[in-house]
Amino acid sequence: MSEISETASGVVWQSSPPGSIYDYIRVASFSIGPDGLVDQWSRRAADLFGVPAEEAMGKDPVEAFMPSEVRERGYQRVAEILDGKEWTGLVPFRVPGQNRRQGIAEMYVMPSETATGERAALCLVVDVRALRHIETDLAAAQAIFGQSPFGFLLFGTDLTVTRANQRFATVFGGSAEDHRGRTVHDYLSRPEADRMTEALRRVLDTGESVTELQIVGAVPGTTDRRHWSVNLYRVHSGSGLPIGVAGLGIDVTRRHNAAREAANARRNLALLNEAGARIGNSLDLETTARELLDVAVPGFCDLASVDLYQGLLTGDEAPPGRWGSSHDVGYGAGSAELRRVAFASAVSDTPLRTGQETGDGGAGPVEVGSVHRYPFNSPCAGALRTGRARTMAGGDGSLVQSTLVVPMVAHDVLVGLVQFSRTKGSEPFGERDRALAVELAARAAVCIDNARLYRREHERALILQRSLLPPGDPEAAGLDIACRYLPGTTATEVGGDWFDVIELPGHRTALVIGDVMGRGLRAAVAMGELRTAVRTLAQLDLEPAEVLSHLDEIARGLGAPAGAQQSARAHKARGPELSEVYLATCVYAVYDPVTRRCAFANAGHLPPVLVVPGEEARLLDVPPGMPLGVGGEPFEEVEVELPEGALLALYTDGLVESRDHPLDEGLHAFRDALAEPATPSPAVATTPPSHSLEDVCDHVLTTLDTRHGEDDIALLMARIQGLPSDAVGDWRLPREPRSVGRARELARAQLTAWDLEALVDTVELLVSELVTNALRYGEGEIRLRLLRDRTLVCEVWDAGLVQPRRRRARDTDEGGRGLQLVGLLSETWGSRRTPRGKTVWFELPLPDAEGVAEPTVEQLLSMF
Repeated sequence: MSEISETASGVVWQSSPPGSIYDYIRVASFSIGPDGLVDQWSRRAADLFGVPAEEAMGKDPVEAFMPSEVRERGYQRVAEILDGKEWTGLVPFRVPGQNRRQGIAEMYVMPSETATGERAALCLVVDVRALRHIETDLAAAQAIFGQSPFGFLLFGTDLTVTRANQRFATVFGGSAEDHRGRTVHDYLSRPEADRMTEALRRVLDTGESVTELQIVGAVPGTTDRRHWSVNLYRVHSGSGLPIGVAGLGIDVTRRHNAAREAANARRNLALLNEAGARIGNSLDLETTARELLDVAVPGFCDLASVDLYQGLLTGDEAPPGRWGSSHDVGYGAGSAELRRVAFASAVSDTPLRTGQETGDGGAGPVEVGSVHRYPFNSPCAGALRTGRARTMAGGDGSLVQSTLVVPMVAHDVLVGLVQFSRTKGSEPFGERDRALAVELAARAAVCIDNARLYRREHERALILQRSLLPPGDPEAAGLDIACRYLPGTTATEVGGDWFDVIELPGHRTALVIGDVMGRGLRAAVAMGELRTAVRTLAQLDLEPAEVLSHLDEIARGLGAPAGAQQSARAHKARGPELSEVYLATCVYAVYDPVTRRCAFANAGHLPPVLVVPGEEARLLDVPPGMPLGVGGEPFEEVEVELPEGALLALYTDGLVESRDHPLDEGLHAFRDALAEPATPSPAVATTPPSHSLEDVCDHVLTTLDTRHGEDDIALLMARIQGLPSDAVGDWRLPREPRSVGRARELARAQLTAWDLEALVDTVELLVSELVTNALRYGEGEIRLRLLRDRTLVCEVWDAGLVQPRRRRARDTDEGGRGLQLVGLLSETWGSRRTPRGKTVWFELPLPDAEGVAEPTVEQLLSMF
């Protein structure tokens, strides 16, 4: 065919480019002259029959190309044609030089005339094989195009639809013919149509196919979003020229939805996995709330907030509330007070108004840290009442599209409310999102409730622990004492560290420091029991080693069942896996200010540190012994003379031990810190350095890398002062009756020298009673000692082992009222064993101090 175009001069004939229909069907021609021989042979005939023109010209076509068995019929047909008859039929042919049949040609013979009027014939030949191929190709193309279950479009080079199949027409309406001449803008939104047009143009220009191009649109008459996967490829003519672009569209909406559901499920599982790893790492309520939001934003929502009950944050004992109770939401008054503890946003640094957050649509956003209530009719208050999540739409003028309001419930107890919001343009919340939000809120609620319970237990243990420590700064005769106790932070459990300063008879002082192994309320209770036992044993005035031996028995009995008298027997009966084991370390020291000697016994604790003026700090060589509760080993006792002005430090391991450095380094740093305050800095050499123990304690705690918070820290420091010699009166009396009068004279003279005449009469009377008892019931030499410090102490020593016992005398008894008289007139009295006997003592307040009132007549008469 030829193409026709119009110009200013008229019609111009142009030759057709290669690729016409004749190229496909391979039409050949030749002519037969009046003599029945070939006189014209076209090039296509040469291609079809494989015979060049020079070999075919002048030959009989029947003889040359037809098999021998059909030649007779062939001659008849040629004769009829030359007689002027037209003929169309199938003719077998073979290539010259071969005897076998090569194929069948469809031939159309038209009679013709020569210039001289003789009859001839023009033959048009088509290879039947080519026709069959065309028929097969057309049938296949029609089957693919017309019977395809997918939408099929053919775009011309101008990117308009030249053909559409019925499937496409079924989806987009009309018949297949109705879509001819349309463009993609007739089916898609402008952004999607522009993207599709760009892809079509690229395929047409480059020939590179496009596979699985994702297109989003809507079917006419509906608003449902559909997803199509489009494959584009360029279509060529037989000669290879591009004639358009074919497009195959597959509706993958279900596949897309399934993939989205699968992606959401994977995202939800990942979020839950992340929530399990990140939420609850802290025992702080606010930190746990922030951990929840760190997981949710922006992975699950665009912004979120957490409100916790104010009562929960302030440490109320009662549970924050149960859904449906008036505790949560008052009758008409709205919710209980809540505090906004956390807020997170991927779109704004400040809270956004949801429009319905407070139920009236007009209130502004709630700031972090503010305490507020939700009105009774608000969705938030309703969620708190019912304990069920609610969805509320964003208000006018808000960037929020929708919000999930989820109560935080742990063990049927409401602890607060969390709100997850998505802004406009984000995918709306679905049922899976709702379930995920409830799960996230529940996990955070459990962690928050656990933190609340832990904080309550921690505070109780801390209160118990602090109640068992000495109140304020303890005082002791001959000692300047300072102490520090730093409990672990809320991130760590309460420990069992304790210290104590116990006044003993004779102005002596017991210094105690210990540490129960383990943490929590159990350790605090064990510490309290051991501290009480230490105080009780100290009143018996036992030697330090004896005190620790008794404590060891007590510690081994703490884990035994009720009624078990011997811990070893209990352990054997129950088995070690059923009985608790309480282990503790302890240092018990007794200091005598008269002799400035201190006796130490150690049960597995760190050694005391002594700093003598002008010398380096050193660890006292006190045998450590086994910890309390182990049993089986006796404790050794060491007595050390402490110089005047020396500094004695007792401490627990939290001060010198941490995970970052070994114990030896901590002890070395501790000794250095103790020695530093005594050395003036060159920069301030003109100013005397401060030597107060309070400054030394502060210096030690600020200098050492204590890693405070990992463990409790107890520090007990004492500066040795001793009693001056003029504050001590010490006499030895022979064992004879006149020693009673001598004792009164010595006491009177010493009190007069001390300007304590107001106590002379009382002291004379009581000294007379004690010396008389020593003569009557004691043994050996008698020793009288008076000590003046904050109080007056009188001691009478003898070698007898029988301890005095106070009893009530009968009316007819002539004696037995001496100890009653001592008990009435003294502030306190008692007796204790000594290495060579016993000591009976009494104590009186000084006249300028608040003393015990004088005994009444009735009290005196009650002795008779």
